[in-house]
Amino acid sequence: MAQQTLPEVTVQETRQADSKLETDRPATSASHVDVRTLDLPASVSGVTAEQMQERADYGVVEAVTRTVGLSSSSEPGNGGLSFSSRGFNGSNSVGVAEDGLVLGVAAETIAYPNSSWGYERLDVMRGPASLMYGSGAMGATINAVRKQPSREASTELLLSAGSRGTVRAGVGSTGAISDTLSYRIDAYGERTDGERHLDNARNGKLMSALRWTPRSDLTFDLTADISNQAPSRYYGTPTADGRVVSALRDKSYNVNDADIHYQDQRLKAKAEWRVNEALTLRNEFYHLSSKRHWKNIEGYKYVADTGMIERSEYLEIGHNVQQNGNRMAMDWKSGAHTVAMGWDFSHANFRSTGSYYSPDEDIPELISAYQPVNGNWSSPTPYLPSYQSTVKQNALFIEDAWKINDQWLLMGGIRRDWYDFSRLTYSTNAALDKSLNGTSWRLGLTRKLTEQSSVYAQVSTGHDPVTSLLSLSKSRSNYSLSKGRQEEIGFKQQLAEGRGEWTAALFHIAKKDIITSDPDHPSQTIQGGKQSSRGLELTGAFNVSKAFRLEANAAYTDAKFDELMRGTVNRAGNRPGNVPRVTANVWGHYRINDWRASLGLRYVGSRFTDETNTERMPGYTVMDAVVSWNVNPKTTLSLIGRNLTNRMYASSAYNTQWFLGPRRSVELMAQMHF
Repeated sequence: MAQQTLPEVTVQETRQADSKLETDRPATSASHVDVRTLDLPASVSGVTAEQMQERADYGVVEAVTRTVGLSSSSEPGNGGLSFSSRGFNGSNSVGVAEDGLVLGVAAETIAYPNSSWGYERLDVMRGPASLMYGSGAMGATINAVRKQPSREASTELLLSAGSRGTVRAGVGSTGAISDTLSYRIDAYGERTDGERHLDNARNGKLMSALRWTPRSDLTFDLTADISNQAPSRYYGTPTADGRVVSALRDKSYNVNDADIHYQDQRLKAKAEWRVNEALTLRNEFYHLSSKRHWKNIEGYKYVADTGMIERSEYLEIGHNVQQNGNRMAMDWKSGAHTVAMGWDFSHANFRSTGSYYSPDEDIPELISAYQPVNGNWSSPTPYLPSYQSTVKQNALFIEDAWKINDQWLLMGGIRRDWYDFSRLTYSTNAALDKSLNGTSWRLGLTRKLTEQSSVYAQVSTGHDPVTSLLSLSKSRSNYSLSKGRQEEIGFKQQLAEGRGEWTAALFHIAKKDIITSDPDHPSQTIQGGKQSSRGLELTGAFNVSKAFRLEANAAYTDAKFDELMRGTVNRAGNRPGNVPRVTANVWGHYRINDWRASLGLRYVGSRFTDETNTERMPGYTVMDAVVSWNVNPKTTLSLIGRNLTNRMYASSAYNTQWFLGPRRSVELMAQMHF
């Protein structure tokens, strides 16, 4: 038989690395219906587990502040998960969820999840998100999406050690137990000595999931998680004349036996039944628990003439939050329509215990600024239960995605929330009952320009509480929810041949019914204030060559109070505290054979410390780098450098103190995959 000659085939690789905006994936954190991020008439992006590993970002704060327009305003008193987005700051305007579940916020505190281990991605939906998450989401909502059980067995390990006694360890494992059962377990722990006295910290968590699939159309998921955090007890560095006293950078003025502790537990049971190709039913029952304790001296005033620190605000506080809830939903497809509707119910209980004491201003407590003798906790005020409260929430929602034709997609949704609040103050036996409600909606239109590009416009509304719902006091019981409205237009594009993708969004948000002083009675407050923001956000990820990938984003936000009185002082035109005008992030990744070098820059513009706009924290740029070597297909070693220029910068402010970011540090990390 004659030998046959086959024609020559040339294979050319045009895409060395995946683009990291993932506009092809479903926008599950921003919509109840199944729609691609590229087609969604809204702004949502995030960071994947692969990106967090590349950048060595193992804290949620570090990871999500790499996304466009998001900056941190975290400090110990707010649980460490407080952010600014699109001109709105704090836990009552920027929410945090896990797989779409939000724990009721008490005393403006969010403490979970703090580490990124065990999550497939961290999504950020920008602008009002009340349609998805209820009240408290005017600026943005961060949604941590868990890694799911898989029948394919795999294990990942992380071991790391670095500067100032920092040690990390993580393990994740998944696989099949039987023909119908699979599991996933993720465990993580870290500790550090910190940079100063009382700056040591440690935390650990265990996440577990069990999936039962008795048949192809029916799935049951059970998850159980525990977390224990003991963060740094550093309450900031004092300032003088609007500047950090650099000689005090390494000092801590808290008491030696200060304490901050957060314990969280979460149980969830979920069932999903795919009745047919058009109908899917799901139900999820959950129990969330959070116990927190603070015992600290939180106020430090530097007296330059004497070189002393005046301490104040002796605070011991305990929180116990218990929340049970159920989420029921239905997805239905009919012709050109995809419809999602559902009912959310939750019942949250909050118990607050506390002690507050501050020395008489005429007889202040003074300690040396340069050689402090911290002492131990002593307060004449007993630590006693102060009040308990409950919030019952019911919400109904419906959302529709109507594919008018191959080019046009119209999406609309509406949600109604009802909150029934009750509070009992122990010292007076005074009871308070209050009902609040809010309606939110979103209407958006997407025009597909090509298969890889689209332009969109949307209008959405949302509502925020004037204070954390579980902490509502009698003095604010007559207030309703603050309401806001956003207009947004945007563009999204995937470049040809997988060379990258980019997005742009232009927005305007106006919020009304914020608390302001009554012009006729300046000593009293009413709901009549207004604030607004407008801005531009740009994101991009580009495969410049087979070896080089670039990721970048930038945001400009013009935020201000339109109407705001504090007593007889008019603060209209002022910028909200902890809100930068400009933020930007850049990461470059260069790969050659088994080596990869990554360099990142993070810029946060100047921010006012509060709404008075009298003191400004300077902007800063931080440079980080990671050099990785693939020892073999299963093992990677990485050398990590953070804050390479050793920049001294303030990340947030509290009282007259600024919280300083970490100094330059190095870390050696090993990652293994089996």
